[in-house]
Amino acid sequence: MIKKSLPLIFLLFSICTFSQKIIKKTIVSDFVDSKRTIRIYLPEGYDKTKEKNYPLAIVLDAEYLFDTYVGNSVLFAAKDKAPEQIVVGIEMAKTRKIDTYFNLNNENLTTNNKKFYQFIKNEVIFDIETNYKTSPFISIIGEGTSANLIAQFLREEKPFINSYICINPTFSDFIGNQLQSFNLERYQKEDNTFYFYTNNSNSFTEAKQLKIKELQNALSGLGINNFNIINDHIATASPISAIAEAIPRALTKTFEIYSAISKEEFDTKVKDLSPIDAIAYLENKYLEIEFLFGSNLGIRERDIYAIEKIIIEKENGDQLLNFGKMILKLFPTSPLGDYYLGRYYEKGKDIRRALKYYKIGYGKMDPSNPNADAFYENILRLGGQ
Repeated sequence: MIKKSLPLIFLLFSICTFSQKIIKKTIVSDFVDSKRTIRIYLPEGYDKTKEKNYPLAIVLDAEYLFDTYVGNSVLFAAKDKAPEQIVVGIEMAKTRKIDTYFNLNNENLTTNNKKFYQFIKNEVIFDIETNYKTSPFISIIGEGTSANLIAQFLREEKPFINSYICINPTFSDFIGNQLQSFNLERYQKEDNTFYFYTNNSNSFTEAKQLKIKELQNALSGLGINNFNIINDHIATASPISAIAEAIPRALTKTFEIYSAISKEEFDTKVKDLSPIDAIAYLENKYLEIEFLFGSNLGIRERDIYAIEKIIIEKENGDQLLNFGKMILKLFPTSPLGDYYLGRYYEKGKDIRRALKYYKIGYGKMDPSNPNADAFYENILRLGGQ
């Protein structure tokens, strides 16, 4: 019991640290009540004059999901597991049924559901993208009946949501037919990446568990290349505990591409690649990170080392040249690109060029770097030839 409480305690401390970065804003709406309040979390160091952009997260049910989501987003960014995000919490109508409770007798949204949908799409997202530095990646998060409304965004002819996080979902009995009518296969034609998260839980009624399980099984069978289905099951006796667990689990999968190459990613996607394909995989990973999340990370050294063995040991190291050039393009301040170019030319007995790149790389290093001496040994070794 104590162990399960620790993440919640940590998040409470996190909330204290980010509370001063939250802006309250009133939107005068043409769709819902004459005005509605939203809360906006801006990451520490946010500066509208800088080039950096941030993914946008729209959190429904903000009265109890907003702080938890922001706390997790801060933690994930601090651990380099996700980019910093702009998080917007939408305060629901005083009678929550107005916004998200749908017609149980048919598959249609109620008039108020449709108005709230348009409020999110045409007013909230438009306002944030107009006034803040957002990247193209948008997540939308909701719980219970809000999850059913979130699923309706999949019908958009031109998808603009990347991550659909449906926590403890209460779906319509017709959700399977609805998703089928949305023609989700068309998503694989989009030059983008999408995620659809749902969680089941033994804390739900048997009927609800069965409905979610059937939906998850159907979604798993779609096999759409860039439409990632995240079917989760949370073993807990409390729906509240399921919420606390669902958010970090959803974030882990949604921002998997942002994280450094994990053992699982390496084993399933990288280790059997040819050197040239491994280089392309790494380059595309960081280009996609920059495009989707607005984060120019250069390239993490641990990811370079992750594929180094493939480059050196396969095909007689012939791809060292392309490997070095790729690193210099994505991470020009790193000495590693020059190091691999030096290795390539040394392997080809072109000592003059090898020495040149070893010297350039060494010149980029801080003398206190523990690898600096080893780097300099290459210069001494070739300088004597």
